[in-house]
Amino acid sequence: MTNITQLSQLDLTASYSYADYLTWRLNEAVELIKGRIQFMSPAPNVKHQRISWQLSGLLFNYFNHKDCSAFSAPFDVRLYDRNKSLVASKDITTVVQPDICVICDNNKLDEQGCNGAPDWIIEILSKGTAKKDIKDKHALYAESGVTEYWLIYPYEEVIYQFVLNEETGHYQLHNSYAGDDVATSYLFSDLSIDLTMLFSDL
Repeated sequence: MTNITQLSQLDLTASYSYADYLTWRLNEAVELIKGRIQFMSPAPNVKHQRISWQLSGLLFNYFNHKDCSAFSAPFDVRLYDRNKSLVASKDITTVVQPDICVICDNNKLDEQGCNGAPDWIIEILSKGTAKKDIKDKHALYAESGVTEYWLIYPYEEVIYQFVLNEETGHYQLHNSYAGDDVATSYLFSDLSIDLTMLFSDL
């Protein structure tokens, strides 16, 4: 088997599986969305990283000694259509690396990451991935059964909070936060995030 160490060795128009993904030794970070390779942004900028660091610290403190766990990228999450059963690695065609995710079912965690939908995903928009996070992942996370999805706009200093409607299988905008608002998680009602603090170093 040929060692895949460069993107030029892959056919970017082809469809790949998680089993393929596991064999790659690429310098670039990529995701698989329904079999297709999706590029991730180069190293995130300072604004992105500061927000990620702030959130990671807040969530670590909140979930410490609780049943749920928070993880930040790079962390592989394998997703499925929630209307279909889990399948073998060779048939998994979606692997993403959310900026931050919270998982409450420890049975979904293994050495490779998360096998199934996290309960809560937070994406911090970058210019190179904004369209993917707003459109493609929005639909993908709903299809996979992610209950709560936050989109954070670093430059606008805004958070959009979406919650999955179980009846329709689509997200509904639950709330939006800006300025000196305090954002509250839908799933964890006692977890609040002060936007003034979150964006304080920007």
